[in-house]
Amino acid sequence: MSTLEIAAVGVSFLAIWLTTRRNMLCWPLNLVACVLYFKVFLDVRLYADMALQAVFGIGILYGWIVWARGRHETGEVRVMPLARSQLFTGIAAGAVGSFAIGWFTSHHTDAALPWIDATLSSFSLVAQYWTARRHRENWLLWIVVDVAYVGMFVFKGLVLTAGLYAVMIGLAVMGYRDWKQVRRPGPDGVATAG
Repeated sequence: MSTLEIAAVGVSFLAIWLTTRRNMLCWPLNLVACVLYFKVFLDVRLYADMALQAVFGIGILYGWIVWARGRHETGEVRVMPLARSQLFTGIAAGAVGSFAIGWFTSHHTDAALPWIDATLSSFSLVAQYWTARRHRENWLLWIVVDVAYVGMFVFKGLVLTAGLYAVMIGLAVMGYRDWKQVRRPGPDGVATAG
């Protein structure tokens, strides 16, 4: 357990908690967490997760813009429905990404766990995109991904990070529950319960 990992865990926890609250401060804190975890993952040769942090940085900037534009007059961030076609497209993209990243890291790097790392990284990108697009289903995908991450991080000796991901499972449950209760516009423009 390093000072860097401790800092990454603290910043990440606060950023995820703010995301569940739909607070715009989640985005700059998530950027800081990405930088910290980029170095943590580099040190333990989880290259797909290291690269994921760089891609997350781009996704975070995108999410920040989308959330800034997708607010009510009150400043509250709106939650948007996830269409069935978007669900299937996201799952397919995650599967294709898993194979592509897994093949590359297993053949061209000394990655410690290329296939599981690739799968979790790929589906994390899908979950991050759904978060940026304000779909409450992002939390369900985060729950699945975070459960697997806990095991991988314990295996790699990143016990504090595994603990963070265990807590993030609880935050994802809280986020899904809270986002489900948000009133959102129906097809006729009238607000309805999520």
